[in-house]
Amino acid sequence: MQDFDELLNIDKNSIWHPYSAMSSDSPVYHVASADGVRLKLSNGQELIDGMSSWWSVIHGYNHPEMNLALEQQLKDMAHVMFGGLTHTPAIKLTEKLIAITPEPLNAVFYSDSGSVAVEVAMKMAIQYWHAKGESKRQRFISLRSGYHGDTLGAMSVCDPETGMHSLFSGVLPEQIFIEQPQCRFGEPCTDNDIAALKKALIEHGKDCAALIMEPIVQGAGGMWFYSADYVRQARKLCNEHNVLLIFDEIATGFGRTGKLFACEHADVVPDIMCIGKALTGGYLSLAATLTTRDIHLTIDGGTPGVFMHGPTFMANPLACTAALTSIRLLLESDWQESINRIQHVLEKGLAPCRQLPQVNDVRILGAIGVVELKEAVDMKAIVPKFVEAGVWIRPFGKLVYVMPPYIISNDDLATLASVMATIISNN
Repeated sequence: MQDFDELLNIDKNSIWHPYSAMSSDSPVYHVASADGVRLKLSNGQELIDGMSSWWSVIHGYNHPEMNLALEQQLKDMAHVMFGGLTHTPAIKLTEKLIAITPEPLNAVFYSDSGSVAVEVAMKMAIQYWHAKGESKRQRFISLRSGYHGDTLGAMSVCDPETGMHSLFSGVLPEQIFIEQPQCRFGEPCTDNDIAALKKALIEHGKDCAALIMEPIVQGAGGMWFYSADYVRQARKLCNEHNVLLIFDEIATGFGRTGKLFACEHADVVPDIMCIGKALTGGYLSLAATLTTRDIHLTIDGGTPGVFMHGPTFMANPLACTAALTSIRLLLESDWQESINRIQHVLEKGLAPCRQLPQVNDVRILGAIGVVELKEAVDMKAIVPKFVEAGVWIRPFGKLVYVMPPYIISNDDLATLASVMATIISNN
């Protein structure tokens, strides 16, 4: 059997990791197993996971009920094509998603990842307007500091600076960007806050298929929490200008902000909504794009009479089973109390960071804790310090943050916050 050093050498020479050079000297840690909220490295060290594997493993690792459900599904089938065929896990998951998402979202398209769910949403919007005889509506309005994925269409609506658009100029569609809302969560949205969106809709509304936004929480673009009132006003303006509204709930869905879906903070329903990440409890890759009966009937009634997308692994039975089980576990738990508990411990544990001269801002909402520094972190230096302290926290840019599994104990959560504060203070 190959030893771990040999395996890591193959990794270093032959595998790309996200946003890393293959030959990067940034440390990569070999995980041997994972259980609960702990990652066990091949050297025997255990780390408290503060990232939920990019916000998806809400029930923790190696969950017995998740494992059992997948083992049982394997006995029936691991996969079957979704073209011309269907299966019970997909049907039951669709029924459940329609039941728990806001009305009138009642049509579901499955894909393999969040980025593709956004691509699907954008194609839905364009094809909807084409079916209505308005084929010139092909552009999108998007908020700066937003993040919607790394495929070309999704990247075109990410922040044009942090999204690295310059590398792909001439290839990406040119979208319309407006400044991110400066009104914080819990604050009202002023006329000045919404002015940029009003102006964009007045000037470009007739050419736009949709406004796309991450409601309440802008995720990987900057971890910014903004006013629910802005979301309400955005919905009203889209109605006035006859522009569709797309919500990207990939990072925020399934309880992360204290509501099952972040749009519930504003009591607003989009025309199209993207979900992913925590959908399967982090077990398998699955995403979904939900829309209204009007949109799906309009698309089906236009030319060519079908929605033009169809992934090979669409509605994979194993993934649908994982999603059904994860949703059941979430809804059967006192998840709101868990989120409130996490928020309280993070507020207490990260409070000392507010006094540090190198800190620009501290933001906590639900099970999200963010410390924004004045300068970008040195990833090569800071990540090993976190690992040495027994936690897995992976910052980006100026942001050091945690989004832990919902099952995390107060003691482990306090350790995450304490280590964050200590290392930031010495950074």
